[in-house]
Amino acid sequence: MSRQSPNRDTAPPVQRLRLRYAKRGRLRFSSARDFQRALERALRRADVPMAYSGGFSPHPRISYANAAATGVASEAEYVELALVERCDPQAVRAALDAALPPGLDVVDAVEATTSDFAGRLEASVWRVELPEVDDTQARAAVAAFLAQPEVLVERTTKSGRRTFDARAAVTSFVVEVRDAPTAQTGEPGPPADCAILGVVVRHGTPSVRPDDVLSALHRVAGLVPPKPPRVTRLAQGPLDAAGACVADPLEPDRAGQLP
Repeated sequence: MSRQSPNRDTAPPVQRLRLRYAKRGRLRFSSARDFQRALERALRRADVPMAYSGGFSPHPRISYANAAATGVASEAEYVELALVERCDPQAVRAALDAALPPGLDVVDAVEATTSDFAGRLEASVWRVELPEVDDTQARAAVAAFLAQPEVLVERTTKSGRRTFDARAAVTSFVVEVRDAPTAQTGEPGPPADCAILGVVVRHGTPSVRPDDVLSALHRVAGLVPPKPPRVTRLAQGPLDAAGACVADPLEPDRAGQLP
């Protein structure tokens, strides 16, 4: 008996949409694979006309870009969808946001009009809350880190145990002034006895993560937070000339839209 390919629409894509989504609250503990499964279910529920790959195991044509680690909240995760029918990006955004569980929130969508989107994700802006660490201790640790020409840390990667320079990837590092909860994240504000680090990290191979930066602070200043830190990615995109912030990576696509 000959095997038959499942009945999927393998027509070529006529439109690509780029979405920005957030991982908030308890959903920060969802893995990249958890989100992939949730998104594929949401696409079916929302009846989005997805393009599929060929072969005997067709799958929806979705591209994921630089997902945050499990346990890390994020306001700036990105995914690209290939569609076989043209759709209003905002209608797709709203339908998927309604179909996904609260905490996995689709916050922006544009039609892809440019190439090399992944190449625009040059750096990330991270907010790291350190409970029971005071600002004076945090500032001393950050100053010690910035004073070093190199800070080597170790981490186990898919290629084995790696040693790499955490200092070279950090383009901006400050202890922020404590503020109230923001509309951007929807998260509760940190307690009074909590230092808040703002760090901009350039992407590379291997990619330097916030936990690598914390390992570097331990190495150069002996800083060990008494409680687990709370980490949120606030943005990722093209790095500005000063290395202090990143731009919106979807802006070139918005600029290419017809008025």
